[in-house]
Amino acid sequence: MSDTGKRVAVVIAPNFEDVEATSPIEALEAAGGTITVIGVEAGRVTGKKGGTLEATATFGDVHPDDFDMLVIPGGGAPENLRIDDDAVAWTRTFVETGKPVGAICHGAQLLISANVLPGRTLTAVNKIRDDITNAGGHYVDEALVVDGNLITSRVPGDLPAFNKELASHLLA
Repeated sequence: MSDTGKRVAVVIAPNFEDVEATSPIEALEAAGGTITVIGVEAGRVTGKKGGTLEATATFGDVHPDDFDMLVIPGGGAPENLRIDDDAVAWTRTFVETGKPVGAICHGAQLLISANVLPGRTLTAVNKIRDDITNAGGHYVDEALVVDGNLITSRVPGDLPAFNKELASHLLA
């Protein structure tokens, strides 16, 4: 498919769940999106399973207005991102734009720290369901949940539905 002109920010940190980053990236590139991998620092970032991605920008280098969609992969990356004030503020600003935000597995941890879940319904890996509830969100155990601009899934097995929904929102 041709370039849609749509730009997607994928935020990662060390110990990201490899396939939860690479699979959405591939699906969104196939849908014509241009991906920018954003990290706390620029450079090579290693995933949980040993794969690597190159963070070509930091949160200080780019602004949420530069992008049409945000994707937050899971694994240990959200735990590492949520302790970075710039990552949290950037994510909060992005969510508030109303543009699509995809989060899978532990990705919701970054949304919890950004304080954007009150009144929202979402899913995530069940290990953080109490954290979501305590942050004012409504946790449901479903493969895919869309609540406004928030698109969430639980685990790598949900990636086909997650990727399809992300691509649909990118093309909308």
